[in-house]
Amino acid sequence: MSAHDGADVPLGTLRLGDKVGDGGQGEVFEVGGGERLLYKSYRQPHMVDGDELAGLVALRQGLGAAERARLEQETAWPLCRVVDGGRVSGFLMHRAPDSMTWRTSRGDTRLTELSYLLRPPKAAWQAVPQPTPAERFALVLAMVELFSRLHALGLVVGDVSQANVLWTVRPAPAVYLLDCDGARLAGRAPVLDQADTPDWLDPLAPPGVVTVDSDRYKVALVVGRVLGQDPYAAPGAALPLLPGVLDERRERAVLSLWEQAAGPRGGRPHLGQWRTALAGRETIKLMAAEPAPKPVVDRSKFDGPRRRGRISLRD
Repeated sequence: MSAHDGADVPLGTLRLGDKVGDGGQGEVFEVGGGERLLYKSYRQPHMVDGDELAGLVALRQGLGAAERARLEQETAWPLCRVVDGGRVSGFLMHRAPDSMTWRTSRGDTRLTELSYLLRPPKAAWQAVPQPTPAERFALVLAMVELFSRLHALGLVVGDVSQANVLWTVRPAPAVYLLDCDGARLAGRAPVLDQADTPDWLDPLAPPGVVTVDSDRYKVALVVGRVLGQDPYAAPGAALPLLPGVLDERRERAVLSLWEQAAGPRGGRPHLGQWRTALAGRETIKLMAAEPAPKPVVDRSKFDGPRRRGRISLRD
């Protein structure tokens, strides 16, 4: 039995080390054994939907080798559930790559969060390598591509913020998503009550409700805030862009989609439109009735028959 085969792991078999993270829903601990694993321990395990966490684990298990490797390269995806006394207490995940960390002047190691792309450099974090304009562009494109792949798997990402997206430009631009147990299969319930981050909310979504359309709005926030180096930029307001990152054609296309993102629910730019804009081609206006992409997930691998049915990205 190992974390990588997706089978549940008893909490008592883990050799836990230092606490390396602390959030609203749980704490994160190092796991001994040399596999660079972390254990997320839920604060309120009685509130956890264990079947839905099993569904996220099964999604990874159902992927081909190349797709699975890509998912692990770009996300802290749940590898397996951890159980204690018959109850799900948390899950195991990979540690973020060392390239997405930096050291403070005191020698402390910190994650290179999205927040360091959204503000001009400060003396306190001068050790964070700053991207060139070309690298900043590549990071934005990588984020759009990552969300596109997750949506193609039939997922709603949910909570997106300046703290749960990591990045690096060494040795090349790359991104990494944290808090992946906050994602859910479209049409299914979340593992826990849906979290959302202030200043990253979809203003048109009811509290606690996230959908693919909300994801699209939050991708617009990521694109605009990184390209404008402004942590509070939001569709509906002007977006001054950093010079030298986009050519004139890309800038025109991005600003057009930025305006569109301020529109009604269901009319936010699709991720394919962002990819087209960043590729330097004119954006393609898609009809509201655009067919949802088919997820590459074997539904038979998910626990329990109670929510069987087709995954719909309309949810």
